[in-house]
Amino acid sequence: MDILKPFSLEGRVALITGASSGFGRHFAGVLAKAGAKVVLGARRADRIQSACDEIIDQGGKALAVNMDVTDTDSIKAALDMAQEYFGVVDVVINNAGITIPKMLLDLSDDEWNSVIDTNLNGLAFVTREASKRMIAANVGGSIINIASIVGERVQKALTNYAASKAGVIHFTKAAALELARNDIRVNAICPGYFETELNSAWFATDDGQALIQRIPTRRIGELDELNGPLLLLASEAGSWMTGSTLTVDGGHLLSDL
Repeated sequence: MDILKPFSLEGRVALITGASSGFGRHFAGVLAKAGAKVVLGARRADRIQSACDEIIDQGGKALAVNMDVTDTDSIKAALDMAQEYFGVVDVVINNAGITIPKMLLDLSDDEWNSVIDTNLNGLAFVTREASKRMIAANVGGSIINIASIVGERVQKALTNYAASKAGVIHFTKAAALELARNDIRVNAICPGYFETELNSAWFATDDGQALIQRIPTRRIGELDELNGPLLLLASEAGSWMTGSTLTVDGGHLLSDL
């Protein structure tokens, strides 16, 4: 018996939102190497096309689609293109997200709304549209929502982000309950702090180094350390997991954030 076979994504079509950089771009490459045909969605067309070309050059199958998760028409158009090119999307990685780190008293209405719209509303809209298509095609699927440890514990200057990610965690459970009868699994990953191009300079500062010292493992995560949880939830290896939240944070939630 090949115990690794259930982790294969051969024959699957995976959509990754926010795929132009960071987690999303990394996830696209991992899913492609696991055998999936990957659809990279984001607003920065040049960045997702570059990521798509890189996957194809390495022997994978990939498609870049312009996509704004806060716009339902954009979501439908992106899924139409994916379906025409590869078939029905049956793995969704809801990764698109933004943060505007300010104290609550300094946040404008637009700054509050933009974070909630992208991180929570957009995730719900993509889940809804992708699920409708899976059900219409009579196929099951897996939806993975990228939450955050800040959705479970709090940190200053992140009220909008924390509220959105806490909402993602509970939305994951509620959607999992509703979609289970359709063989659509909905789970979440709560990453701790990982170094990406957006935060690498900050981790080199005194404040960044101080945060690292509060992590029990005394280091930040490497993107490859998300591969196992991602593939478990995306593949048949996690076939009886739904409504679950996997925390990947080096034990950070065990200490002060």
